[in-house]
Amino acid sequence: MMDYLRVHRQGAFDYKLIWQKDFSGIAGALKELSLPAKKVCIVSDSSVYPLLGEELRKELDSLFDQVTVFVFPAGEASKHLGTIQDIYRHLIENHFDRKDLLVALGGGVVGDMTGFAAATYLRGIDFIQVPTTLLAQVDSSIGGKTGVDFDQYKNMVGAFCQPRLVYMSLSSLQSLSPEQFACGMAEVIKTGLIYDKSYYHWLQEHREEILARDTKILAAMIRRSCEIKSQVVEQDPTEQGLRAILNFGHTIGHAVEKLMDFHMLHGQCVALGMIAAAYISQKRGWLSQEEFRQLEAVIGSFRLPVVLEGLPASAILTAARSDKKVEQGKLKFILLRGLGESVIDRTVTEQEMTEAVCYLQKEREV
Repeated sequence: MMDYLRVHRQGAFDYKLIWQKDFSGIAGALKELSLPAKKVCIVSDSSVYPLLGEELRKELDSLFDQVTVFVFPAGEASKHLGTIQDIYRHLIENHFDRKDLLVALGGGVVGDMTGFAAATYLRGIDFIQVPTTLLAQVDSSIGGKTGVDFDQYKNMVGAFCQPRLVYMSLSSLQSLSPEQFACGMAEVIKTGLIYDKSYYHWLQEHREEILARDTKILAAMIRRSCEIKSQVVEQDPTEQGLRAILNFGHTIGHAVEKLMDFHMLHGQCVALGMIAAAYISQKRGWLSQEEFRQLEAVIGSFRLPVVLEGLPASAILTAARSDKKVEQGKLKFILLRGLGESVIDRTVTEQEMTEAVCYLQKEREV
């Protein structure tokens, strides 16, 4: 019996998030969908495909008349329209039509780009997500946000396109580097902070098992993170309101990521952004000093950065103003009204942001 969760909104989308120990259940999951596809293209990157690609391809060979593979160089530097054009070219040359299927095998970059290609090729074809990183499993593979970077502006071009299925092989998490695993934990911690205080405390209590990648604990953790994100997405699929809370830590985080020319990983930048946003929340009296200090310590305990070096506050503010979260000239910030309680705020001042960034830049012990 497969462990799964449904993500659905009446008249809009309905798909399963499935957890399995490996890829052995993906053929059965796809058969249940009764898709018309005769051809499938596995889109992956140069890090993931050599590890997992052939294992997945063997599972798909029995279902489709043709299985093709498109692999691009791993990393954020490939997340641009040029790579999307290369995907289009591959699909055209292999005669893919509207009834065929794309499979995203990889982390967030692979999933975002495959989804965007699916949303725009022939005005839309089906795709499924097979996320292989913790960050992708708990966050980016769910909810239909797709896109690419443009001139180093994060996810500036994109579309909402829900997958037909999200299939997670938990064994893929064992091969992640400590840095990649920690990046996923940034999004996991974020989920607790914005929505579920008890889950945030659960993460602290199970820190050792999580870092040891205990399969049972990881499965429980991923499921709870997915439940929370699914609930938010179902209520607000195109980010007209509530869904914006999922951007906690991303306003400053995206600015840092851009200025570092993507040499810092996404989750590392989000971790710093969460501390900055929590600092502003604490200064407004919404978090106690003890809660803020503990929050910072928790982020650090999962091997995420808590200090930012080498970037002037003025440059970070300028980059943040160019982010896609700016609406009608006002920067949309997600703050904490308390642990597990988030709020969308458009009144954060430049002084507050500057103080938060300066706090990140101080050398201190956590």
